[in-house]
Amino acid sequence: MEVFAEYLDNIANQEHRERTEEVLAWVTGTFPNLAPKIAWNQPMFTDHGTYIIGFSVAKHHLAVAPETAGINHFSDQIVQAGYDHTKQLVRIRWDVPVDFRLLEKMIEYNMIDKADCSTFWRK
Repeated sequence: MEVFAEYLDNIANQEHRERTEEVLAWVTGTFPNLAPKIAWNQPMFTDHGTYIIGFSVAKHHLAVAPETAGINHFSDQIVQAGYDHTKQLVRIRWDVPVDFRLLEKMIEYNMIDKADCSTFWRK
């Protein structure tokens, strides 16, 4: 989590900082083989040099970015969880709980789907 310390320190809203830290710590603990890093000023996790998932903080939500393939694959479940999404990210409003099981599925999907990927982003 040290890699995320400065990012977290710069989140002014304490509740947003705590929620973001909780999610990042959960990913780190649940998927210890993923490499945590800051890129494009955002926390993300990679596997064998390929992007798996990233996060960013906005005024009204925590954004989760599992790439378009992850959004498309889980679109129905994202909506069922009460989140809205674009082609690139899922918005988890600060006032709703994080569906960690859905987050786990998205990460596992990307790890399996990108197991043979040799680029950072999907082509």
